[in-house]
Amino acid sequence: MLVGAGLLAGAMNAVAGGGSFVTFPALVFAGLPPVIANTTSTVALLPGTLASSWAYRDGISGIGGLPLRLLVPVTLLGGLIGALLLLFSPSRTFDAVIPWLLLLATLVFAGGRELVHALSGKAHTGKAPVLIAQFLIAIYGGYFGGAVGLMMMAVWSLFDAADLKSMAPVRTLLTSAANTMAVLCFIVAGAVRWPELAAMLPAVVAGGYLGARGARFLPPALIRGAVVVLCAGVTVYFFRR
Repeated sequence: MLVGAGLLAGAMNAVAGGGSFVTFPALVFAGLPPVIANTTSTVALLPGTLASSWAYRDGISGIGGLPLRLLVPVTLLGGLIGALLLLFSPSRTFDAVIPWLLLLATLVFAGGRELVHALSGKAHTGKAPVLIAQFLIAIYGGYFGGAVGLMMMAVWSLFDAADLKSMAPVRTLLTSAANTMAVLCFIVAGAVRWPELAAMLPAVVAGGYLGARGARFLPPALIRGAVVVLCAGVTVYFFRR
């Protein structure tokens, strides 16, 4: 089950995102407590985002008039705070909020791209709101992280009229920054289940490669629709649970 979930999650992240909607519930079904399932899922998915950041390295630039030397430290700090909130808050708190976080991420997947286009360049304020928004989203990324990349782009679109394609490199880099900080915290805290991770991680890498190769043969609308349906099903399950 974990190998299959890793393959599917890697493929999803390669073509549309949403891999945590597969790895997280799979780890819960395998018997891990939700908090440990979330931390292990984050570690399993990190290599894929790091690889994407490396692939995008020539096109990475700032956003909203802000350079990376400001955006990256703010994102690292937010990811650290989010990870610490997850580790030091009671497990029952995460159990209570996870269905709502899944619902938020599902809604972002369903309408995030349209929201980005609708909001593009609407706000004309200073740079401080961009940094504050990025910091808050990075906290969410360190705590849970579902659809965090789309959330970043939706907020950035308020301050920057750049299109989705041009935002992709910096989105991947900053998502990786928040996740890397979270992963370091989870490993140091001993909050990762290594046997389950060992089963899932190679499959995530293989799924990412296969997904990137196969995506060119599938209609984007079909891929996105399938991801939204899967996300909605997982969300409903956790509300009922």
